[in-house]
Amino acid sequence: MKTLRVTMQGIAALTLATWVFGCWAAWRHLIKIAADSPEIYTRSPGFQLFNFVVQYLPVYLLVLVVVLGLEWLAYRLGVKLLKSRTSRTGVALSLLFGLPGFCAAQPAWQPLRGHTQVRIWPGVVPDARALEGPEEFGTVVDRPGNKKLVAGRPWVYVARVSQPTMTVYSPKGSNTRAAIVVFPGGGYNVLAIDLEGTEICDWLTSKGITCVLLKYRVPCVKSGPYRDCRTALQDAQRTVGLVRFHAAQWHIDPHKIGVLGFSAGGHMVAAISNHFEKRLYPIIDAADKESCRPDFAVALYPGHLAVPEKDFALNPDIRVSSKTPPTFLLQAEDDPIDPVENSRVYYAALRKAGVPAEMHVFVNGGHAFGLRRTESPITRWPQLVETWLGTIGVIPR
Repeated sequence: MKTLRVTMQGIAALTLATWVFGCWAAWRHLIKIAADSPEIYTRSPGFQLFNFVVQYLPVYLLVLVVVLGLEWLAYRLGVKLLKSRTSRTGVALSLLFGLPGFCAAQPAWQPLRGHTQVRIWPGVVPDARALEGPEEFGTVVDRPGNKKLVAGRPWVYVARVSQPTMTVYSPKGSNTRAAIVVFPGGGYNVLAIDLEGTEICDWLTSKGITCVLLKYRVPCVKSGPYRDCRTALQDAQRTVGLVRFHAAQWHIDPHKIGVLGFSAGGHMVAAISNHFEKRLYPIIDAADKESCRPDFAVALYPGHLAVPEKDFALNPDIRVSSKTPPTFLLQAEDDPIDPVENSRVYYAALRKAGVPAEMHVFVNGGHAFGLRRTESPITRWPQLVETWLGTIGVIPR
């Protein structure tokens, strides 16, 4: 029984070590996101602990039952498994507080029942890199730990995405046969998965448009003064090609496939609108032989297109031509994250190239408002987009 006692004490020590490592990893991740993306903060430790307790309560109870069962067995055999009350207390506390050690192993985000996300890469993801932990998601909070609200409601982020997926939302009611691939924002560090993702799909499908939500890789290795993200663009190219490849199966007109993105996702809109003639990865299958050029594009408070360090000149990686698709732009002059110059310089380049473009600039509105309605006139933008889509012939007027 001495061996059994030593084994149990080893389990206690290992569990406590897991707790310490998990807390260190979580704190390091909190600091990294706050530094890389000042507009987005992770959920509070208290909120994390609540989530983990709820999620792992069955596992915790099972472990507790096993421990108590071993203790009872040892008692029946007349051997003290743990020599003192202090040892028993140590095991109990290490098991209890070891629970937050799972903080680096949050489950990946999943869409609501009835929708399935599908991996966009059939095998090895191109330019894959190791992240600090598995994918996680949670409610966004401010620095003091209060839920960050948009139009009175909290919103959810997804972090550490290494396996990109797409989720197809079929239109409700009549089908316009149009489709839009949605790129949530998040500074290429996280994804605003509901505010700038699922809620957008709810709106689009209500208008008879198929919505394809892309959960692209974040965080990514950003390059140059404009902080471009090559892997996100790879994911976007692959997804648009997949949608066009499955157009008949999904009842989509292959000539009515557009893209819509927010913030960093708005930059992705501009990037794929001008990087469609050649894939940024080796051809994998028939889907990659389809064109990944969007038929139309909507960029909302885009970033990474102009920076003050370059006198707000257009990002040289965005090479606008006459082949660039018709584009809708919207931004607020008081945007504290991505200056309005991002939209202005891109709009000027579109006009110079003869590309049909429409830009709406509002005095107030800020950043990261999604489509949640507030008193600010800028939040009426969905009606502007619907009118524009009718004007260019994507949906009926």
